[in-house]
Amino acid sequence: MKLYRLMLCLLLFTAIAWGQHTTLPEGFEKTDRSKLNINQGWKFHLGDPDADFFKLDTDDSKWETVNVPHGLELTTMDLNGVQDDKYQDTFMRKVGWYRKQIEVSDNSQSKVFLEFEGVHQVTDVWVNGKHIGQHAVGGYTPFHFDITDFVNRGAKNLVTVLADNRKREDVPPDPGPMDYIKFAGLYRDVYLVETNPLHITFNWEAENAGQYITTPTVDPVNMNATINIKTTVRNENNQPKITTVINRVVDDKGLVVLKLEQTKTIASGADVQFNVIGSIEDNLKLWSIDEPNQYRVNTLVLEADKVVDQIEVKTGFRKIEMNNHDGIVLNGKPLKLIGTNLHQHYGFIGDAMPNSLHYKDILQLKKLGMNVIRTAHYPHDNSLLEACDELGMLVYEEAPTWMSIGNEAWFDNFEKSARAMVRNHRNHTSIFIWGAGINHRGYVPRAHNVIKQEDPVRYTASQSSRWTGWQTSGLTDIYGQMVYGPYYWSGDEPMVAMEGRRGPEAVNEYMNDPMKLGLISWTAHAYYTFHPTKTPKNRSRGGFMTAFRYPRPEENLAWYPAELTDYPYLHIASDWNEGTKEVVIFSNSEKVQLKVNGKTIAEKHPSRADKYKYLKHAPFVFSISKYEKGTLTANGLLDGKIVVSETTKTPEEAYRIILEPDMEGRKFVADGSDILVAYAKIVDKNGILLGNADVAVEFSVKGDAEIIGDKEGIGSNPMQTEYGIAPVLIRAGNSPGQITITAKAKGLKSVTETVTTEKANFDMIASTAEPIYDFESIRVDLGGEEQLVQFDWIPWNGKDNAASTKQFEELGGFSATVQSNGDASSTRWLGEINVIGKYGFAHGEGVLGVSKEGLTLKFSGLKKGKYKLNTVHHAPRTNTDSMDPNQEKMATYRIYKIPYTKELDVTISDANGTSTLSNVTVTEGETMQTSPFQPTEIYFESDGKNNIQFIFKGTDQKAVWLNSFVLSEWH
Repeated sequence: MKLYRLMLCLLLFTAIAWGQHTTLPEGFEKTDRSKLNINQGWKFHLGDPDADFFKLDTDDSKWETVNVPHGLELTTMDLNGVQDDKYQDTFMRKVGWYRKQIEVSDNSQSKVFLEFEGVHQVTDVWVNGKHIGQHAVGGYTPFHFDITDFVNRGAKNLVTVLADNRKREDVPPDPGPMDYIKFAGLYRDVYLVETNPLHITFNWEAENAGQYITTPTVDPVNMNATINIKTTVRNENNQPKITTVINRVVDDKGLVVLKLEQTKTIASGADVQFNVIGSIEDNLKLWSIDEPNQYRVNTLVLEADKVVDQIEVKTGFRKIEMNNHDGIVLNGKPLKLIGTNLHQHYGFIGDAMPNSLHYKDILQLKKLGMNVIRTAHYPHDNSLLEACDELGMLVYEEAPTWMSIGNEAWFDNFEKSARAMVRNHRNHTSIFIWGAGINHRGYVPRAHNVIKQEDPVRYTASQSSRWTGWQTSGLTDIYGQMVYGPYYWSGDEPMVAMEGRRGPEAVNEYMNDPMKLGLISWTAHAYYTFHPTKTPKNRSRGGFMTAFRYPRPEENLAWYPAELTDYPYLHIASDWNEGTKEVVIFSNSEKVQLKVNGKTIAEKHPSRADKYKYLKHAPFVFSISKYEKGTLTANGLLDGKIVVSETTKTPEEAYRIILEPDMEGRKFVADGSDILVAYAKIVDKNGILLGNADVAVEFSVKGDAEIIGDKEGIGSNPMQTEYGIAPVLIRAGNSPGQITITAKAKGLKSVTETVTTEKANFDMIASTAEPIYDFESIRVDLGGEEQLVQFDWIPWNGKDNAASTKQFEELGGFSATVQSNGDASSTRWLGEINVIGKYGFAHGEGVLGVSKEGLTLKFSGLKKGKYKLNTVHHAPRTNTDSMDPNQEKMATYRIYKIPYTKELDVTISDANGTSTLSNVTVTEGETMQTSPFQPTEIYFESDGKNNIQFIFKGTDQKAVWLNSFVLSEWH
């Protein structure tokens, strides 16, 4: 089976390497850039740090075949029985050799790179036996190597990687101590990248490398924003290149809403930064925790007229402020930060987590209503940040530390890690705080300064703890403190609990004071650690959830949706069994009604205990005077009506297993790396979970998949239940199809569930590409010769008593004619007049068709295609006053006193014949500040030969206004 998978993987990769004939979506350019995921089919050998396994003649035929993400070893829950302390002197302090054959294109001019998202912790790379370089900054930030001069074109090339996780005094977070395990291996994605010699650089290369996107202004009141895009292009040709960079900002429908362009000459061997800025004034969608709207910034590099490179980055527009009155303010609304820290640890696999599990981590927290995470205690995987952007989760991220304060070489690498972290993740909308210190030691001037140099926009936090350092924000923007008990805080500056306790009582302490920005509890999941423990058989510690992401009932995680979400919610937090004296309900209802066997025993408001007094939705606590076996029902009431209910029963004997593969919000991809977690739950005959069940559950799978640790004897199969639940980790193979999962245990009914894996796409560009509709459009402001032209609009000036024709170079070139329908001498034009409101200059003046037949707009020579036309029909009134130097002139105007229609129909004659748009409202007035203009929306088609005509006619045959129009290509 392993040989079969390897052959399939190699065949698949070969097909990709020689170019998948992938059809890119409309508008997405094909360029010389390719980016292939090369996670599959690595040969692996553990140990022998001084070997010469990079040599071409090394026999790796008996090495294990593995896929990335990969840790050097799987781990048991007791960390393989190792008895290290928090300095972790021996556990995972090994090296791993990885070898893989790759193929590059036969394009002799292309640049070729290997890109690594993260390798623990010192990495050496060879290509075809030649040493390319070493990355010795640490295991939590990305890096790349230029292998252009070392590859054979159109042929196989041997890549060898030595992942060295031995202890280093100069590589943070070593030398320790650390309250978490630093795992090992090639544990994040690896890519083969090819580009044109004229190409955009990698973000982490230098201070001004890659792409840096900022939004200098975001106005949540008037709904507009400014975007600044800096893109660095390198010319590795032998001659200068005239280079154009085009940045297209694309909305969620694929429409280009802003296009920015700049041309420069780049000398041979030089890097040049292109710096453009523009604004969006219409239909802006803000990014928030409730509506995380994202835009795509699609960037093209052109050599002369040829597109040679392209990257795409997602971004969002949001305004985050901080003040003493409201605390954190997001898009003008105060926001209390409630969330959790999380490590990138998972049971058995350590931190070798596929992207899908990172996404699931954020999805799970988001469903609870949380709005912030802290990436303890190092930069996390790119996919986790992408999930936060997509789902609406704010992020506090920090460079790799715990408590160590190292030597100068250590600080040099700490600085490099901090810079790489910022450069890699600075375009993620979700990030709003950078940790600018050593965790638990407080702020570090060097860290704060270099982070602000890299990103002056975002906040920094101090990383403080109550037992050491200056108890303030110091140089940083925010006092970030660990709060597990008494701590010092002056109260005259904002403070965020970057760590703290869990549950409603802990959250309560942060809800009464805006200067307390919020609580980021410790921690989301149990994490591996050599911290002293009373449970040596399980070295995972703490957490709202287990290391397998199942909630611990005693942590009251189920309360959070009651406080933090607005959909009807109720959860019975207590078991119903003999001896029950108290029942706790979590709900956001006004009252909760409690029933036993159909009889109401109580109806209550939320607890008014002091420890909950600042919460919106405190727990409901019911005292049970007399227990009665049977059914317990809790009804959430709003205005006396039941809006949500939950039922439980007295548990009986274990009867069967329920198997739940966690497919919510995700796909299961047949890429050899993806992992699905399934949970086997021990229940009675009524389906009640038996939290005290102590059962060994045995799993099996059919299809192209495997159970992680099944053959390694790490205790993953059979798996002992915890809280009545046994998890299993299933890794996909390479062939898409059905996977059957079976769970069984002695004396219980077994269960089988089926999931389906999907075909993988290793072409990272094609797999993420979406359509781009880059429609050319023009905005035309009509008016008399003295009109005030709207900024960036095209003026069209006409004279009274005659038709007016204007030539346009845009849209391939065409002409437009406007006149009073049937009688050109009845055409009147209005020049300067004051109408206030958005686009008041464009929509204030205009042309008036006095004829009873209305007004005609005709396009001639318009190229073949589909179009959208927006017209504005507004009867202006002068807003002039004594401050206006043109007051006397405007007093002479009579045109706006001509009776006009207040409702019109539009007759459209185009390539599809004649159609009518009816009941178009005509607005009126000098003040349109709060009552906006109402543009029409007309769709039509040109055959490229015949004229297109629009007749605007009043339903009462009165005069018709036309003030402006926007004409755009469409689809």
